[in-house]
Amino acid sequence: MLTRRVLGIIVTMFVLVQVGNAGGTDRIQKHFNDTASKVKATTDPVQKREILNKSLQTMTKALDKVQSSPLISKEDRAGIDQYKAVIQENQDELTGSNGYERVPDAQLNAFSDYVVQNMEQADQTITIGLVTALLIVIIIILIA
Repeated sequence: MLTRRVLGIIVTMFVLVQVGNAGGTDRIQKHFNDTASKVKATTDPVQKREILNKSLQTMTKALDKVQSSPLISKEDRAGIDQYKAVIQENQDELTGSNGYERVPDAQLNAFSDYVVQNMEQADQTITIGLVTALLIVIIIILIA
């Protein structure tokens, strides 16, 4: 069963590689854009925090799983570490931990936009390979 799943992921990955380089990072951005849309569509601040928290945790789990894969190069592992650091800072800001002040309830919509922009900026400065980006997308899909 595990072998079949891994083989399926690898085949899917190679099919998706044909789609092009922008596909991987665009889908990661879509994950955060979808999160921002859900946050803005919700009126309850508790639910907004849960949506943001779950999105950040899902991305962290996906990055952890990809990073532990033997298919990932050292350079990509370093890029994943940088992504995880950006996500952790966003998580800390959301919860008000590790020296960050908690995002006020009234600013959660703006914070969701900030997370999207923060990840877009991270995409410009952090380099990961296409295969790694596609693996992240596949794992996000499987986790969600």
